[in-house]
Amino acid sequence: MPPIKPRQPVPQLEFETLEATRWSLAAQKPQNFTMVVFYRGLHCPVCRKYTSELNGMIGEFEKRGVATVITSTDSKERAAEAKEKWGLSNLIVGYGVSIDKAREWGLYISRGRGPTSAGVEEPALFAEPGLFLVKPDRTLYWASISTMPFARPHFTEIAAAIDFAVSKNYPARGEA
Repeated sequence: MPPIKPRQPVPQLEFETLEATRWSLAAQKPQNFTMVVFYRGLHCPVCRKYTSELNGMIGEFEKRGVATVITSTDSKERAAEAKEKWGLSNLIVGYGVSIDKAREWGLYISRGRGPTSAGVEEPALFAEPGLFLVKPDRTLYWASISTMPFARPHFTEIAAAIDFAVSKNYPARGEA
């Protein structure tokens, strides 16, 4: 499957959330962007730190006209445990994204290798992290996809980049 490209429509995306709603990208009506953050799952201690950073900054993204959601291939039970243990009270937390859908979004898939340093068993298959900024017309503006849990873009830098992009009407790049 070819990768999704900036300025092109992103694949459809729908999943259940812990807030007892079905989240749909098509239903989002942000002023500037929808930020979709795929995290690895409950087993990932790096995801805990990363999503906690976002949880503390959610108001900054709302002020910038950004609708935000986090999701994973985890089950409802694992997502609920992550939300509670990680203190993600400000975030909409999705779950149950299929491996096929994760691949459609260009995410890398890993096989479980037992318990992690957090002491939580990895699922048989799970998606590696990815972050996407999607414009209101559902075209890709920016993506960061990784094969590893490390070295993800920091949310303070993303917020500053959004300020620049919006103020300068900066176009999506990487479409060629």
